[in-house]
Amino acid sequence: MNQIDTALPVIHARIDAAGHLVEADARLHALNTRAGGRVGAPLAVPQLATLVRLAQRLRVLVSRAVVAADGDTDLDMWARAEPQAEGGVRLTISGWRPRGAWRADANPVQREVDLVRAAGGWGWETDAALRLTHVASELGAGQGVDPAALLGQPLTQLFKLGEDEAGSVPILTALAMRARFDNQPAALRATGQRVQLSAVTRLDASGGFAGLTGSALVVEADAGGPREQSVAFASRLDQALRAPLGRIIAHADSINAQAEGPLRQDYVDYAADIATAGRHLLGLVDDLVDLQAIERPDFAIAAEPVDLADIARRAAGLLAVRAAAGAVRIDRPAADEALPAIGEFKRVLQILVNLIGNAVRYSPPGGMVWIRAERDGDRARLVVADQGKGIAIADQARIFEKFERVDPSEPGGSGLGLYIARRLARAMGGDITVDSAPGQGARFTFTLPARE
Repeated sequence: MNQIDTALPVIHARIDAAGHLVEADARLHALNTRAGGRVGAPLAVPQLATLVRLAQRLRVLVSRAVVAADGDTDLDMWARAEPQAEGGVRLTISGWRPRGAWRADANPVQREVDLVRAAGGWGWETDAALRLTHVASELGAGQGVDPAALLGQPLTQLFKLGEDEAGSVPILTALAMRARFDNQPAALRATGQRVQLSAVTRLDASGGFAGLTGSALVVEADAGGPREQSVAFASRLDQALRAPLGRIIAHADSINAQAEGPLRQDYVDYAADIATAGRHLLGLVDDLVDLQAIERPDFAIAAEPVDLADIARRAAGLLAVRAAAGAVRIDRPAADEALPAIGEFKRVLQILVNLIGNAVRYSPPGGMVWIRAERDGDRARLVVADQGKGIAIADQARIFEKFERVDPSEPGGSGLGLYIARRLARAMGGDITVDSAPGQGARFTFTLPARE
């Protein structure tokens, strides 16, 4: 993280909901003017404008290190973009200092390594003898691979290498030339899953071969049609974003917890902002992957016996910390209460986490969320009620549509949660309905086929 000089002044600016600069301290005003902007016009510094748009879209405070060009000089700064109730953004900049303009890195190998890592897929590394020194933990998920057991094993113990369309093996040519290779056909030896390998050769201090740093990208079978391409895209999106976001969140939480020792409070706050934004993006990835899955023609739900009351208690437990942070109480079904139904456990839990999570999010401090389980003929019914501001009748159908939210200016999710939840409920033979009025809270009812 950049070291910020406390002697440098903090710079403030205000941007309206349309992205126009409303006011700015003299230093930022001058930079914006040199970039071709003015007060009342769109913010003209691209790096800051991008940060502002991100904060407006996510409705969370976003902060990060920024490097902005100013003539022949680059400016280092730390920028915080905080959404405001009216849709605008308050921009706060600290650590503003000039530095020499960017020059090409003296280490081109490291740049190649960074490019390979940025390409997505699962990461792996070898030593000079092509023994595995690193295998990403994500590679083990669902692939029947134990990354830890592979360390020290030959690369070919993990991958079965193949020939490309020209009949050559790109990795062999790359090793001979000490060069990068891409599109090496291979398969996971444990499962036969097809992958494409890319890697760059690493050199030691004397210029000798030190090993490979690469990535493995899953090749989806028959990925030629629109549906197959959609499946492949969702898979790549999940693989490329989940692991980096997980690491970002973990490191930010560690900094926020001051695990390595005391830090300045603004650093601690920045880390909390990063973790919050990371979790928001990770939730969006989850929603997009679920959306792709449920809209496939062959999507199916497992029909298994479940206990709606038990799953409701579990979902409430998962949300207990969030509820406590907002001073909201959750009144869940009693420990001895049961409501037998037919559904798929993990999907029912997903639905209830969404419904109860929404109720907690929109409840006022000191509010209560009620969860009631009841039998209604051949239907098992679970009701989640809150004391929030309620939903107008005109909006009650719209909230179940894709990317729709009652009030986009409020902090919240992607607008996919209720759409996905209802699609899942109906796929299990049930439904989700809402009963609400402005000022009277909301009452969501989740039904499934009952069982004896």
